[in-house]
Amino acid sequence: MAREFQRGHKAKVSDLTSGTDLYVGVQIAGPGLTFDISCFGLDADEQLSDDRYFIFFNQPKSPEESIQLLGAQAGDTESFRVTLDRIPANIHKLSFTATLDGAGQMSQVGPGYIRIVAGGEEVVKYAFTGSEFTTERAVMLGDFYLKDVWRFAAVGQGFDGGLDALLKNFGGEVAEEAPAAPSQDAPPAFAPPSQASAPPAFGAPAAPQAPQPAPAFGAPSAPAPAPQQPPVHAAPTIAAPMAPQAPAPYGQPPQQPQFGQIPGQGAPPAAPPYGQQPPAAPPYGQQPPVPFGQQPPGLPHGVPQGVPAAGAGLQAALQPYKEAATGQRWTSQNQQLMRVDLTMGGMPVLARQGSMVMYQGKVEIGYKGAGFAGRMVGNATGQEMQLMRCTGRGQVFLAEEGAHLHPIELQGDGICVSAENVLAFDESLQYEVRRIEGHGIPGGALFTMQFQGTGTVVVKTHGVPVVLPVTPTTFADCNAVVAWSSASQVIISSQVRLRRNAYPGHSGETVNLQFRGAPGNFVVVQPYEV
Repeated sequence: MAREFQRGHKAKVSDLTSGTDLYVGVQIAGPGLTFDISCFGLDADEQLSDDRYFIFFNQPKSPEESIQLLGAQAGDTESFRVTLDRIPANIHKLSFTATLDGAGQMSQVGPGYIRIVAGGEEVVKYAFTGSEFTTERAVMLGDFYLKDVWRFAAVGQGFDGGLDALLKNFGGEVAEEAPAAPSQDAPPAFAPPSQASAPPAFGAPAAPQAPQPAPAFGAPSAPAPAPQQPPVHAAPTIAAPMAPQAPAPYGQPPQQPQFGQIPGQGAPPAAPPYGQQPPAAPPYGQQPPVPFGQQPPGLPHGVPQGVPAAGAGLQAALQPYKEAATGQRWTSQNQQLMRVDLTMGGMPVLARQGSMVMYQGKVEIGYKGAGFAGRMVGNATGQEMQLMRCTGRGQVFLAEEGAHLHPIELQGDGICVSAENVLAFDESLQYEVRRIEGHGIPGGALFTMQFQGTGTVVVKTHGVPVVLPVTPTTFADCNAVVAWSSASQVIISSQVRLRRNAYPGHSGETVNLQFRGAPGNFVVVQPYEV
C-alpha cells in the first residue's frame, strides 16, 4: 500500500522499497495551462554543474541513461525512469519540477501529485492542489537526495518565475536565441543535390539574366576619391576656443571682455564684500552647497533632494539581501537569520521567546508552558527554556542577538545541546534533561538537553564553531562546548591537583569533559566561553 506523504515529509528510499529501478510519475493540469516538467541533477552544492543532467523535452536522458524522460502514460502528465544505483557520484540530488509555459499562475492548477512506483506497485504518493500556491509560475514537487543513502522528500514549494528563472536558481545558464540568419545562409534540408548549378545541356540556350539598371546620367563610373585634407601647418592657428557669446539685454550695448578674459566666457566671480571671507571650495569629490529652495544641478525638476536614484543600481544593491527560498522547511538566510516555512510538514515550531524578528502569512504565535514539573526541573538544573509556539501557514524568521545559527536535521538519532544554545526546534522532536555526574563540578553534576526523533533543531553559537570527531583523546572545556552526539560517552576530567592548590594561582582550566564513542560521534565547540 502506498504511503501518503504531506509537504515536507522525508523517508529513506530503502524504507519504501528494496528496488533501485524506479518509475516517477507527475500529474498536473489546469484549464488552459501548459506545463514543462523537468528533472535537475544537482551536485553537492545543489547546483547544476553538468548541463547533461538537466532532463527535459529537448534532452530526454542523461549520458549513462540513469535518468530518462518517458512521456505521458498511465494517467500521468509526465513520467521518468530513475535508476539510483547507476547515478554517478557527482550527482547528489534529483529535483523534479513543473513550470508554466505561457500565461497563468500555479494557483490555477487542479489536484495533482507526484508518485513513485517500484516493481509495478505504487509506494509513495504526494498530492497537492492549487490552493497551496498563489502567483508562482513554478513548483518544486519532490527530491531524491543523497545523505549517506538515497532519500525522498515531498517538497511542494512554489517558485516565482518560469523555467528560465528556475534554471538560473540552480546555477544553470539560459541559452539566448541567436538572430535569424538570412535565408540564403540556412543549411539545406536533406535532399538530392540541386541541378541549378549544373552547366546547361549542349545546344540549350543560356538562362536569361535579370537586366541591370542603367546608370543615371552623369553618374561616375567609380566612386570619387575623398578630398585631400590641407596640410596641418597650413591650417589657421586658433589662440583659444571660441564660445558663443550671450546676447546683451534688450536696449543695452554688448559688454566688452575684460583684460585677460577670453571672449565668450563668463565674468570672473565678484569679490566678497569688505571684511568677509570668500566661500571655501568643497572637498574633493563633493558637490558645492546649494542655496535653500534651489534645485541642485543635474537633478530633474520636481525630484526632492536626498532621494536615491531608482533603477538597476538600487536593484543590484538589494539583490544580495533578498529572501532565500530553497524549497526546504528550514533555510538559512545568512549566518544570523533562520527562516522556517510552517506550510511544509504541517507541524508547529517551538522557539525561544522573543526570537521572532518577522513573519509573513497567517501565523499564530502563542505561549508554550512547561508545566509545574517542567519548571521545577528547569529551575533546579538550569536547563529551563522559555518557549513560544508558532503555528499556521506562512514563514517565520528567527534570530537572537546576532548569534550564528546552525540547523541540525535529526533522522531518528539524537543530540545533546545546552538549553542556552537552543533557538528553535520542530515540535515532533522529543526532549528531556540529561544528567552528567562527576566530581569537581559545582553541584556535583552537569545538565544538558537531549533531543531525539525526526525533525530539526536550530543551535546558536558565539562565532563560527568547530566540529571534532570523538576519540579517546578528545577533551573540551565545559564552558565552551555547545553540543555532542547523544551516543557519546562523557567523562569528567578535572585539572585540579592538591599540589597545585598549595601554590597561588592556577591555569583557569579546572573542569574539562572527555568524550568517547564509536566512529561517527562528534562534539561541537564554539570560540567563546559562557
